Amino acid sequence: MLKFLSKVRIEFNALDPRTSACMEFLAQCNARKAKESNPACQVVVKRRTDDHPPQITVTFVNGVEEKFDATSTAAQTIRTMILEKGQHLETEQMFREAGEAWPVIIPEEELHQHAPGTKPKKAEEKKQ
Repeated sequence: MLKFLSKVRIEFNALDPRTSACMEFLAQCNARKAKESNPACQVVVKRRTDDHPPQITVTFVNGVEEKFDATSTAAQTIRTMILEKGQHLETEQMFREAGEAWPVIIPEEELHQHAPGTKPKKAEEKKQ
C-alpha cells in the first residue's frame, strides 16, 4: 500500500472514541511489509487535543493529496481506495513509458465489436 504513497498524515485525539480507523490504519502503515514496500514514505502522526474529527491524509507519488474522514470511513476501505488508485497510477506510468497517449481513448466502434472466444483450440476441437 505504501509503495504508491509519498506521505501519510494521521491526525486524531487519543481520547476521542472515533479513532479506531486511525489506529488500525497506523498499524497497517507500520507493518514491516508495508514499510519495506516504500521506505521513503513519510508516516506522520499528529496527536490533537481539540475535538477535530480523526482524519487521514495521503499524498500519492504523483503529488495528488487526498483526505479521508476517519470517523465514517473504515481503515480497510481507505486501504482499498489507495490500492485501486495506485494500480491506476502504475497503468498510467506503464503507458507513458511505452510512449503511448494517456488516457487511452477507445473509439466507440471498437467498444461494440464482437470479441473472439477465449477457449483454447483443443477445447474447440473436442466440441466438433
